[in-house]
Amino acid sequence: MRAVVRRGPELVVDTLREPTPGAGQVLVRTLCCGICGSDLHAVHSMEKMVELGRRIGEPGLIDPAQDIVFGHEFCAEIVDHGPDTDKRLKAGTRVVAMPVVVSSQGFETIGYSNRFPGGFSEAMVLTEQMLLPVPNGLSDVQAAMTEPFAVGEHAVAESDAGPDTVNLVIGCGPVGLAVIAALKARGLGPVVASDYSPARRRIAEAFGADVTIDPAVENPHLRWGALGVPHSRTERSILAMGGAAGKRAVVFECVGVPGVIQSLIEAVPVGTQILVVGVCMQTDAIEPFLCINKSLELKFVLGYTPEEFAITLRHIAEGTIDVRAAITGEVGLDGVAAAFRALGDPEAQCKIVVRP
Repeated sequence: MRAVVRRGPELVVDTLREPTPGAGQVLVRTLCCGICGSDLHAVHSMEKMVELGRRIGEPGLIDPAQDIVFGHEFCAEIVDHGPDTDKRLKAGTRVVAMPVVVSSQGFETIGYSNRFPGGFSEAMVLTEQMLLPVPNGLSDVQAAMTEPFAVGEHAVAESDAGPDTVNLVIGCGPVGLAVIAALKARGLGPVVASDYSPARRRIAEAFGADVTIDPAVENPHLRWGALGVPHSRTERSILAMGGAAGKRAVVFECVGVPGVIQSLIEAVPVGTQILVVGVCMQTDAIEPFLCINKSLELKFVLGYTPEEFAITLRHIAEGTIDVRAAITGEVGLDGVAAAFRALGDPEAQCKIVVRP
């Protein structure tokens, strides 16, 4: 089969042996796969990702010196079943799945494994128990967006966002858009979206952001008072004396660049909950005294649960979330390396999908 291989810090198209499904696994034909921001990081930082994983006790199942086929945001078609499968979904069924394979060595992530190729290939092996059939009428591209938008579903589920909160999303790349979509799927608002890119702000509006702000022109934190969020302890106390509580701020950090968390700590109102969703690969620094003085809550979130993954597919299938506004390009395997470079320009691209 043909595949895009990470070989050192380069992406090359090569011919590999087609994977064979083991016990409880199925062989699938890849129909479509999105390029994730994590893939962009991993091309040049896979060694660091593995090193950081070891520091928190994760088993070293990835050798960055060996070939890796990326791609974990996929829609695929069942080709064959391995041994010990119940065959509840027949060959030809289009499916999505959490990108996890259970093997004799433990859990491995499809697309970040030396043994299990991801969706930048013509074929993959998936865990049968993870498969969800794609509802009729949903395109391959829409179905493939289940995985990235489940990240937003999880972030919002882990937050205190509700009818009494004002929700600020910092960064309107794919992660920020997924958060906005999950907030609006719950009917929550106001949702304020902040991004330097005019193109990203337009897409955020398409996903339902109530207010979009260019931070180069306006400080988004100057809006809190007008939106009913008291900024200081004094303001909150004055409201309380009058029998009112005011709204609470919930901020989703979806940038993943050093310094952003500290800038939020300094700027957000007292009592704010900050959800860190963006992935920062560098060492960062914060001043804990400010967090204590302002009674802030910092919460770091990752991934999603099987239930959140299934909920996201249902939201997309029912039209509650229309993911199409995020799709800005499609390429074949030969165009993947160029697509990785193109995604560095937020005005030109947001989410590119690969059709092997």
